[in-house]
Amino acid sequence: MTRLQNAPAAAALAAALASSAHAAVPLETCNDPGFQQVVHASSTTLDARAVWLDRRLLTWPGADAAGSFRLYHSGKASIVAKPGMKVEGADGSLPLEATGARLPARFNYVGAGPLLSVRASDLPRMPALHRGQLVLVQEGPDGTVRAATRIQVAGALDDLYAAAGSIPDLGATPKKGRTAFRLWAPTARTAAVCTYDSASGKASAVHAMTFDGRTGAWEAAVPRDLSGGYYRYAVDVAVDGVGMVRNLVTDPYSVSLNTDSKRSYIADLGAAHLKPKGWDATRAPDTVKAQTDMVIYELHVRDFSINDPSVPLEKRGKYTAFGEMHSNGMRHLKALAKAGMTDIHLLPVYDLGSVPEKDCALPQPAGAPDSENQQALIRKTAHEDCFNWGYDPYHYNAPEGSYASDPSDGARRILEFRQMVMDLHRAGLRVGLDVVYNHTFIAGQNEKSVLDRVVPGYYHRLNAAGAIERSTCCDNTATENRMMAKLMIDSSVLWTRHYKIDSFRFDLMGHQPRAAMERLQQRVNAAAGRHVQLIGEGWNFGEVANGARFVQASQLSLNGSGIGSFSDRARDAVRGGGAGDAGEAMVRRQGYINGLVYDPNALGGGHQEVDLLRAADMVRVGLAGSVRPYAFPTFDGRLRRLEDIAYGDQPAGFASQPGEVVNYVENHDNQTLYDINVLKLPVATTSSERARVQVLGMAINAFSQGVAYFHAGIDTLRSKSLDKNSFNSGDWFNRIDWSYQDNYFGTGLPQQDDNGKDWPLLKPYLANAALKPAPADIAFARDAFRDLLKIRASSTLLRLRTTDDIVRRLRFFNTGPQQQATVLAAWIDGQGYPGAGFAGLAYLVNVDKVARTVGDAQLRGKRLRLHPVHTAPGAADARAQEARFDSASGSFTLPPRTAVVFVAD
Repeated sequence: MTRLQNAPAAAALAAALASSAHAAVPLETCNDPGFQQVVHASSTTLDARAVWLDRRLLTWPGADAAGSFRLYHSGKASIVAKPGMKVEGADGSLPLEATGARLPARFNYVGAGPLLSVRASDLPRMPALHRGQLVLVQEGPDGTVRAATRIQVAGALDDLYAAAGSIPDLGATPKKGRTAFRLWAPTARTAAVCTYDSASGKASAVHAMTFDGRTGAWEAAVPRDLSGGYYRYAVDVAVDGVGMVRNLVTDPYSVSLNTDSKRSYIADLGAAHLKPKGWDATRAPDTVKAQTDMVIYELHVRDFSINDPSVPLEKRGKYTAFGEMHSNGMRHLKALAKAGMTDIHLLPVYDLGSVPEKDCALPQPAGAPDSENQQALIRKTAHEDCFNWGYDPYHYNAPEGSYASDPSDGARRILEFRQMVMDLHRAGLRVGLDVVYNHTFIAGQNEKSVLDRVVPGYYHRLNAAGAIERSTCCDNTATENRMMAKLMIDSSVLWTRHYKIDSFRFDLMGHQPRAAMERLQQRVNAAAGRHVQLIGEGWNFGEVANGARFVQASQLSLNGSGIGSFSDRARDAVRGGGAGDAGEAMVRRQGYINGLVYDPNALGGGHQEVDLLRAADMVRVGLAGSVRPYAFPTFDGRLRRLEDIAYGDQPAGFASQPGEVVNYVENHDNQTLYDINVLKLPVATTSSERARVQVLGMAINAFSQGVAYFHAGIDTLRSKSLDKNSFNSGDWFNRIDWSYQDNYFGTGLPQQDDNGKDWPLLKPYLANAALKPAPADIAFARDAFRDLLKIRASSTLLRLRTTDDIVRRLRFFNTGPQQQATVLAAWIDGQGYPGAGFAGLAYLVNVDKVARTVGDAQLRGKRLRLHPVHTAPGAADARAQEARFDSASGSFTLPPRTAVVFVAD
């Protein structure tokens, strides 16, 4: 063991590392069919319990301050540090000094422990030492190990390489006569880029890369345009428990790839041959003037067409299906756009790791409505079949290949994705993406791990032992770290600029810092030359909950940002219960539209009138856009602001402006609305009445202030055969029928992993043929939904722009302790409001099985008529035309289970 503590030794180490930076990587390395080569093996495994706070400071939470601390380093990752013995295999070590400095605010979550500092004279050596193995050791007086740990590296790298945040061209950049490669890998010992002339042929060359000590990036330039070729990197990094490893890895900034993402594709996304005809001229429909104008249809690319016989077989499940303008599916989307739908939000379409892009399995299930056989067959090939929701990011900047006609051609997926965007624009729809920057498909040394094999331990959020946090289901990313935030922002800019994406929906956005999301907003706006709408899941949970690590992009923390977050307030009240319900609770916990108190099911008789009153008030919270200052008389007779109404331990009103709220009653998660109503409505409820209940849920969403969000198929009574989590349930349980003949209820017991414990409860429902809708019921829901869209589109009163507008213009009546609890009723003043279309508007929703009458003294003497959509030839809901308004008394008479709108001229 040699302790390098003097200047000559430091110079020798720097020279050795500089030499290794140019060490040749043999061409045969590039042709290795594997994904890693162990350069120097080591079986030593250590937790990473210490944390770098910046380039100089580190802390070891929970460690005893006694003894001395030294930082050991090895260029071969060969350190062995066993308690009671002296350290072996190190190239040297540095003494560390105790310091009285305070933890930086960024690391307030880190536990108490010794705070240590690298000596000022050793600081110049640290960048080089980070390009090997570092182990922090607590030693006794005799130099033996008391304890040893690795160190979480993000704080040091973010400080040392702050300039990396401004790198404009990470990835491959081909130009006329030149191709540049740039990879951020500040802890790599050496790096090279392998280039290939084709998607499957052998490497044509390997190019040494040089290290930029200012940014931590590795760079190479080839004196010719390599567009259309492929590449991957050979990066030598220290890996705990493995040693020094040469990772053969694709580029985190890949813009496309070959089949199954084995090689990155070299492309200039501005090149003419990558643009379909008319691409430069295509523009999104100008339908969204304010965020509250957004009406979104959440759609999965494969779901859209895989079950549509009107689409040519070779295009089903592909990007190209959207170009079949006369298919059943495209006719459906065009009809929605004509009615008032503004945006399609596509479930993940970046390159994902969970679907084989070639020869994926296509199981053909069959069986009785309550059979286990269908899901059993699908489970056999669940990881090899063609379907997954896609919340499994592999390469954030590249389109998914399984949706392309030829995944082996890196250009094909770019062209076809762009053509899909153009086709949706032609249909009158803007295009949004569901993006998942909160986790990766996998991490560590797994083959489909990219980020962690380039900079081990940096891109993911770590717990106190240095293991990756997995609260989001998978390997959580750390967007509080500079270069993970940069990747998220750069990626969003790429989709905005090069694919003309209009809006984004961020999965588990509460795991991102608000500050990073606000920087992202600025960047995508600049890229688009206009405002790009951002919405996301602002759930508050996991290791970041309640601001534990940073100010989150979560419901309660986003207000004032203009970024929208999904609201669970009205969703839960409308549906009943919560997303985590299981067993009899799924039946017993009825909701506002499906019978709470007024129509109890076999298990729902224990509810009290106050439960219905509370639910009605929570639905009103959603109708008012969940904005904090809005007030109305609640069931107990008190005038309460929404922020003073309790939703569990949180305020029900959480938003500053209505554009910050996304209202929904169904999305891809959990049971569809039809399925949850199967469980909660009394079993004897007729099929036609079930369709009406579905329309009530859609109406409440359509009448709510804020962004309106709908799951594809909600309007066709879509069922997933009671599956509460169909992410990997194959095409079978995720089908949509655009011919409107079937909703696929009763196509087998849902997959066992998430539903198996409830099978005894679910079987009788699935076996009951009376619970399956007739085509006429599907048609009714379809047409009623389109009428609701027309009503919302007809007036900005259902899309009020500001909280002040809501406070001044929206007034609920039939509220307080004497209310008719099964009726929601509101008046919106339209006098002088741009785009109102009417002097005022009243909407009413009667969820009861019987007709109800409610009145409003302030409407006495007004002349109100049914909305023109209700009285138009072919209006979907004839029952709505039975609604009446009596001017003398200011009272409305409402048919059972009906949503209706009256207007004043």
